[in-house]
Amino acid sequence: MFQLRNYTAPDFAALGLENAPDCALVPAPLDAVAPENYHALSIFPEYFKVDGVWHLAQESRMDCVAVWEDGRIQVREFRLLKKGDLIAVGRTEDGSEGIYVYPDGFHERSAKGDLFAFRQGRSRETAFSRDYDELYELLRHEREHGKVVWVLGPAFTFDSDARNAFASLVRCGYVHALLAGNALATHDLEAAYLRTALGQDIYTQESAPLGHYNHLDTINRVKYHGSIEAFLRNEHIDNGIIHACYEKHVPVVLAGSIRDDGPLPIVIGNVYDAQDAMRAQVRDATTVICMATTLHTIATGNMTPSFRVLPDGTVRQVYFYCVDIAEFTVNKLSDRGSLSARGIVTNVQDFIVNLEKALRD
Repeated sequence: MFQLRNYTAPDFAALGLENAPDCALVPAPLDAVAPENYHALSIFPEYFKVDGVWHLAQESRMDCVAVWEDGRIQVREFRLLKKGDLIAVGRTEDGSEGIYVYPDGFHERSAKGDLFAFRQGRSRETAFSRDYDELYELLRHEREHGKVVWVLGPAFTFDSDARNAFASLVRCGYVHALLAGNALATHDLEAAYLRTALGQDIYTQESAPLGHYNHLDTINRVKYHGSIEAFLRNEHIDNGIIHACYEKHVPVVLAGSIRDDGPLPIVIGNVYDAQDAMRAQVRDATTVICMATTLHTIATGNMTPSFRVLPDGTVRQVYFYCVDIAEFTVNKLSDRGSLSARGIVTNVQDFIVNLEKALRD
């Protein structure tokens, strides 16, 4: 039976911080401008002492600032600051300036053994069997007790088994939100409509005649119908990732890119609007799984803390997985701390097929 690690809040008296000063709060000088010496948040729980009381920043996000507002610490992007907002300033993290960064609340196992040892990283030579077993247990737990956000690149759409496997996960309740770009949705809909992805048959991987038109034809047809929902209905689409998400009312956020074709009607072209929409889904996520998309993975990683405060006040761990055939993408997240980033180097199509099979059995 899967069990979350309990969170133990810091004992400020035992840390010798009962007489620590309040953190300094300085008004923002202009809209979108923080005062000098502002404190930028991390992925870990952070406490700020205001009026003699230590307050946890409950919705943390890396590289944002802490704003004292309405009796609590609000976490805000620089672009959303308003002139006069009270910003926490101070670059120390040990409580001496009323700001305490706390990475050890979940009592994660520390590394054992020599300081120098071989094979401490994660690469294509790493065996990930244990990671799979832990992920199976985690997802079964999260289906009933958490929120699982998936971040997908278009690689899943190029293979029929991978498409079917992920659609099955959606229908079985293991997907609570999907973040992606125009390509994932476009090629998934192309596969459902024309049985190709980027003009290549999703079953045989053979290129169709004039197949390079297929994704454009698909986008054009969606726009003709006015929406993805109308396209699915009017074209009698009954398969695929997007169809499953619409069928199960799973939120889909598609962030636009300069290279997009079309794009599909629901693609968010303004990058900051897309960021807001992604964060709205990540804000209450308890597990995030990113697969085969370097830029979306890094973006999501930057907005995902290592903890979440539940409605009942419980602080729980957030699990973050990065799955990719490219070691660069996996290792890019490794410096965020093992509580929030677990890497698996593998072909994502094989990964999702094996994952779905294990959860189905």
